[in-house]
Amino acid sequence: MNLKQIAKDTAKTLQSYLTYQALRTVLAQLGETNPPLAHWLQNFSAGKIQDGEAFIEELFREKSDLALRIMTVREHIAAEVTEFLPEMVRTGIQQANMEQRRQHLERITQLNLSNPSPETPKTDNI
Repeated sequence: MNLKQIAKDTAKTLQSYLTYQALRTVLAQLGETNPPLAHWLQNFSAGKIQDGEAFIEELFREKSDLALRIMTVREHIAAEVTEFLPEMVRTGIQQANMEQRRQHLERITQLNLSNPSPETPKTDNI
């Protein structure tokens, strides 16, 4: 397990996700101030946001002012969330793991109760 590579891949995924959130924010703003531009950006971004950096690069070629705006919003979002993100991720994974284990235990216990094994001794009530 290469933890450094996992960290790099996670950071890249998070960066693309923050690009997506910045795009949503800019689209909402443009929807109120410049609907035709919002419509253009919505159409332009369809299916292109999986790789945030490739999206920004392509947007720079088309409308650099929008690329700069999205980058600025993305940077602001990153500054706001990265402070408490590590603890939230750790806690979220711990809670999700505990819930998954609980559900699994419930499933296997219900299976055992509904299909008792033939080795289970039966007692007669006398």
